[in-house]
Amino acid sequence: MAEKTGKAFDTQIFARLMSFAKAYRLQFFIAVASTILLSLVAAASPYVLILTVKDFTENKNLDQLQFYILLMLGLLLIEVLLQFTFIFFANWVGQHIIRDIRSKIFKHILQFKMSYFDTTSVGKLVTRVVSDIETIASFFSQGLFMIVSDLLKMLVVTIVMFVLNWKLALIVLAVLPILIYATKKFQIAIKETFQEVRTQVANLNGFVQERVTGMKIVQLFNREKIEYANFMEINNKHKKAHVKTVWYYSIFFPIAEILSSIAIGLLVWYGGFQAIGSETVTVAAIIGFIKMAQMLFRPLRQIADKFNQLQMGIVSGERIFKVMDTDSSINKNGTIIAQQLEGTIEFKNVYFSYIKDEKVLKGISFRVEKGQTVAIVGATGAGKSTIINLINRFYELDKGEICVDGTSVENYEIASLRNQIAVVLQDVFLFSDTILNNITLKNEAISLDEVQKAAQQIGIHDFIMTLPNGYHYNVKERGAMLSSGQRQLIAFLRAYVSKPSILILDEATSSVDTHAEQMIQFATDTITKGRTSIVIAHRLATIKKAAKIIVMDKGLIVEEGTHLQLLEKENGYYKNLYDKQFSVEKTS
Repeated sequence: MAEKTGKAFDTQIFARLMSFAKAYRLQFFIAVASTILLSLVAAASPYVLILTVKDFTENKNLDQLQFYILLMLGLLLIEVLLQFTFIFFANWVGQHIIRDIRSKIFKHILQFKMSYFDTTSVGKLVTRVVSDIETIASFFSQGLFMIVSDLLKMLVVTIVMFVLNWKLALIVLAVLPILIYATKKFQIAIKETFQEVRTQVANLNGFVQERVTGMKIVQLFNREKIEYANFMEINNKHKKAHVKTVWYYSIFFPIAEILSSIAIGLLVWYGGFQAIGSETVTVAAIIGFIKMAQMLFRPLRQIADKFNQLQMGIVSGERIFKVMDTDSSINKNGTIIAQQLEGTIEFKNVYFSYIKDEKVLKGISFRVEKGQTVAIVGATGAGKSTIINLINRFYELDKGEICVDGTSVENYEIASLRNQIAVVLQDVFLFSDTILNNITLKNEAISLDEVQKAAQQIGIHDFIMTLPNGYHYNVKERGAMLSSGQRQLIAFLRAYVSKPSILILDEATSSVDTHAEQMIQFATDTITKGRTSIVIAHRLATIKKAAKIIVMDKGLIVEEGTHLQLLEKENGYYKNLYDKQFSVEKTS
């Protein structure tokens, strides 16, 4: 269901949205001024019409008639110009404001801790940054300005009617209470149906996105008919929600049309009798009042829709500000710029938990010397990958300290620290872009020539050149055009060209074939040479050359030593792991 503010109109959110217009005071003023002038010009048009008809019917003055026609033409041109100015600047302000809000919220999201993304739906954030902000654009262009314009026009027209003839004005306004009541009922009903439509749209989008992404599983398990039936059910709910909105519109607009026609009918009936029996009401006045009645009722029929747009903008604003007000960024008090680190890493009695009171690391301490390759092994859930996250400061420690070159990572300027650390993850993420851009991440300081030389050094240049367009081959979404091994090789090259002081490999060979593993092993040997490296390994055969192996279990370091030293320990944790894995590989 759509979120509710608990208020029909939240003035605090409204004021906060309006604060973004301060940067565009001039354009905002032009939009407001054109709105005011538009209402005055719109009201002047029927008044001139009254004068024209009256003068012609009474005086038969063709010269004066020509003047009035030119005057009405001038008013029409001014109205068109003001309408253009209003629409352009109202939308201009709206689009600039949503650009600013979108930039601000995306910049804010970029600073969030990984823990925020662990518990927040990606779809929800995408909706906030895209759909909700588009609704705010409508809040300004179709909601706020249009409502103000319509209300001003209605107010000025009403005043003019009472000035000209208060009796005819009362006749026109006689049906207004009924129309306002119908509008209020329509507004409440249509708001609920719009919320239902948005809910069903979200359900439909989510269902389609999941099934398209997981199409391989759908087809492997022969679920095409089942998923199609599920889709039809959701699609039908989506249709019903839309039909419900059509139902309310089909009721309200005829009622509004009938009421406005009744008002005009009463006006003609009463005005006609008055015109025949006395001179207080003229034919010109009746014609002018008919035009003003139309100007009064036309915007009123649409105002419920526009007010709903305004209200939805407020709701979207509340959702967006909720994300903006979320304080989930890493402490960035560090001032030391990390440049050309030696790469000494030390964990000092580090405790950490993703969920409070559920410790993942339980007081671990170890040291990695400059240029040393250290491997970390252990069962799933032992805390190996957590170490990567903490070195990069994706999360805050519960207790203890992590030092790089003898300085706490909290004292480094966070961006400079991360620039000195390269990570190759097991699950490689590639953007829908060329191989070159996925390697350099569009860093203009890294040339194609440098990338090609680096690729040759780690032995993957030939593989890239076998692809269509070579380094300019588009790998599509998430690198779908490449195998897992090929994606892993691209990730190695991406890490290598960044020339890091510290390299971290997270189970980089756990899901690749033997040929790819051999290439990755060569790449690993090349890029770790002379560089401080932490290798989190699944296949123990790949870490025999490590200067030190740290064995973890349930958040604790249970063993530490070289490959040969650990194999010498009878019933040792590492020896048992190695023997089991070796026996499995041997039998397979």
